[in-house]
Amino acid sequence: MHSEAGRMNVERIKTLSAGRELHMHHYGATSLPFACVGASGLVQKFVELEGQDAGRTFDVLDASGGYGSACLGAGSAVVGQALQRAVTEVGYSTDEVVSGERAALLVRLFGDGGLWTHAFPTGQYHVSGRNSGSEGMELAIRLALESRFDRRRLRPASGREGRDRILAFEGAWHGWTSGLVPLLNRRHYRIGLPEFVETGPYGVQVDHIPFGDLDAARRYFAENGSRLLAVIVEPIQGDAGIQVPPDGYLRQLADTARESGALVVADEVLTFAKTGQFFAMADTAGPVPTDITVIGKSLGMGALSTAMVIARKGLTSRASGTISTSDLRPLTCAVIRDGLEHIVAGGLLEQSAVIGGVLRERLEAELVQAFPDVYREVRGRALMQGIELTESAAAHLPVLREHIIRSGVYVEFMAGAGRRSCGLRYVYPTMRIAPPLVTEHSHVEQIVGSLAEGTRRFRKAQQS
Repeated sequence: MHSEAGRMNVERIKTLSAGRELHMHHYGATSLPFACVGASGLVQKFVELEGQDAGRTFDVLDASGGYGSACLGAGSAVVGQALQRAVTEVGYSTDEVVSGERAALLVRLFGDGGLWTHAFPTGQYHVSGRNSGSEGMELAIRLALESRFDRRRLRPASGREGRDRILAFEGAWHGWTSGLVPLLNRRHYRIGLPEFVETGPYGVQVDHIPFGDLDAARRYFAENGSRLLAVIVEPIQGDAGIQVPPDGYLRQLADTARESGALVVADEVLTFAKTGQFFAMADTAGPVPTDITVIGKSLGMGALSTAMVIARKGLTSRASGTISTSDLRPLTCAVIRDGLEHIVAGGLLEQSAVIGGVLRERLEAELVQAFPDVYREVRGRALMQGIELTESAAAHLPVLREHIIRSGVYVEFMAGAGRRSCGLRYVYPTMRIAPPLVTEHSHVEQIVGSLAEGTRRFRKAQQS
């Protein structure tokens, strides 16, 4: 859908370029030579910032969903109305005072007959809000650590003294904050930064095993189960390359953790509302029980950065130890509640499962099979799909991405799990296709068509 729409004036280009220079760049390589200057639904208006085409504007379909967060696309009337209502009517009370908007949201989700009580039975869980998925995961880790501390006697809790291990997974991504980096096994993210203290009464050691390998998990629990404090798992690994575990893996992992006395912490920041249902921590038998679940990204409907930590009521922290300015403020709750009601009323999750199935089939046929020198395989569920690059294509990822964007579709690339243990193969960078829930069949045709066109241009450029 490469749509030519004119040119932008020189002064506006200068302003955009100056803004790019002032904004901290986090990606290590050269910045993308594009700016987004408008959007509606899945369509974003891009402009070239460099070279002889500087100022050229063109439309792209957003297949990334804003890091997987803009589940209703751009310009959602539902989100706009929720923001207007929140600003003019509901106030800004903190978590110390009951908010009508917060109460309405939590009762709708977790009260008797609530929307999410199939996964979190009424009366068994309580909830806190945070600014982002990283902050939510920080709180999850804090609750796990507090569970082994006797706050009244100021000493290790009876029966929890030896719980000094946390189990994480190779290739995982849980956030970049100092408390989360030790959960990542990749040296690039950890070297030169502080690690957890591993010794002493409050020390903790993080161990990593391959994701999806039940035998590896059984061996680990057999050796370390009595010392294990928590298992921290993404139900589908995102940054590792959209890694989907085998059927039954999550339930057996959770059951084994619970039998060993360890907490089960599910990081659903990315997977929330992206896999054809609200929660990916599930299988054909239903929800897989957790002690703590963290959700984010799509929870803010693309308008707000927010997260929610859903924890068993017995998991708490010391007084005033985890207060947050942003703990489910009324405005945030209004956007979440109205957005969720829209998703449910419109059957958007069910629709995403159907459309995601079509998307997967077309990605397999029109990319993986058509360009075996560029793409290795497609993985995913519903509107959370990934296409892994081949080793040769991964070496030219930035060039491939620019060709794809100029062909009319915006995508992101995940790092891939890289090296893994237990004889599992290397996982190369993976293109994440995670468009908003409002994606329609016509969008799928355009997304796949543009991906194929961009790949053809990339391959032609490499051959010339």
